[in-house]
Amino acid sequence: MARLLLGVSGGIAAYKALELARSATLAGHGVRVLMTETATCFVGAASFEGIVGAPVLFSEFERDPLRGAFPGEEQASHDPIGHLELANRCDAYLVAPASANTISKLATGAADSMLTTSFLACTAPRLVAPAMNDRMYAAAATQSNLETLRERGVEVIEPEEGKLASRGEFGRGRLPDPEQLLARVEAALPAGSRPWDGLRVLVTAGGTREPIDPVRFIGNRSSGRMGIALAAAAAKRGAEVTLVAANVSLPAPAGVRRVDVETAAELAEIAEHEFGRAHVLLMAAAPADFRVADPATGKLQRSGSLELSLEPTEDILAGLASRRHEDQTLVGFAAEHGGEAVERARGKLRRKGADLIVLNDVSNPEIGFESERNAVTLITAAGEKEVAIASKDAIAGAILDEVDRLRTKAGRPTS
Repeated sequence: MARLLLGVSGGIAAYKALELARSATLAGHGVRVLMTETATCFVGAASFEGIVGAPVLFSEFERDPLRGAFPGEEQASHDPIGHLELANRCDAYLVAPASANTISKLATGAADSMLTTSFLACTAPRLVAPAMNDRMYAAAATQSNLETLRERGVEVIEPEEGKLASRGEFGRGRLPDPEQLLARVEAALPAGSRPWDGLRVLVTAGGTREPIDPVRFIGNRSSGRMGIALAAAAAKRGAEVTLVAANVSLPAPAGVRRVDVETAAELAEIAEHEFGRAHVLLMAAAPADFRVADPATGKLQRSGSLELSLEPTEDILAGLASRRHEDQTLVGFAAEHGGEAVERARGKLRRKGADLIVLNDVSNPEIGFESERNAVTLITAAGEKEVAIASKDAIAGAILDEVDRLRTKAGRPTS
């Protein structure tokens, strides 16, 4: 995986950098940590060293025992200049938390520590995640320094709004959660570092809403969580991901292009437009099967009974499958309820012309529409494979593993 350089400057949010280092290490990345002296007032170097399995460095004059290597790498045969070697070897450099003082130094090109000197020498993607009191963040000097960094190609990860370290204070200045930071770093990694680099993936998510009048609609309970997890997993593997989101309130994963739609017709139009250049289609959205034939132009008044004439919506997956080209892989989803679900899903596999159907039994109350967990059966022409209850992120990984297997078997490129 990638070699990530993590700079930790002084701030109460430094404790989140520990979890970030842990998550990045568990994800298979090699991590080296650089700290300012002030950062040690909030968290100890020994904690980082225990997590990443490599020494923490502070000064550009300090000898690096690993000679610029990242965990798992072979060390250089000579004793290189530490701040130059780490900056040269890393695939991305994130400073988190980035204090107002450190941001000022980075913007002016100051080189008075291992963190700042390595940042100046680094040609890999660089990111900074400001974290401080809201008044310090809003200060003209801080905003000017951040704009300078942006103009120089540094990605600024905006802080969140919420409770701050100072008692009773609330505002913008909170460091985002570690998983969000890691996703932003992974999205910034250069091509060639990940298994799906070069693949274009189209993901649909959520449930469509078919209007009855300007206020009311026919819809379903799909939250879009599964589609969001798939988009995030594909982006993490290096794919160029487009997410078509039907009424999804969840934020798009880092590095994912998002297009919002409301109705099945809009979903079909965007999906058809995007499908031609996609290598993989993950049709996780739940489009309505019917729409109102003649929706009212004004709000219907409540008076007695209401009769609606419904007409079928377009079969989006089948329509796309009829226009597929040789190196495309199509994945459909089936939400079934109770007995003979596998047989119905297998019929859908044949009718739709898909390579894989992901069956979700919605009769199980543990894995409802809003749940963060799921359990699925992966159905292909060769058979079925059950994936036990797990987080939707883990389920997404299992689905993409199966896509990998199908593409390899069919001789389609995976990167």
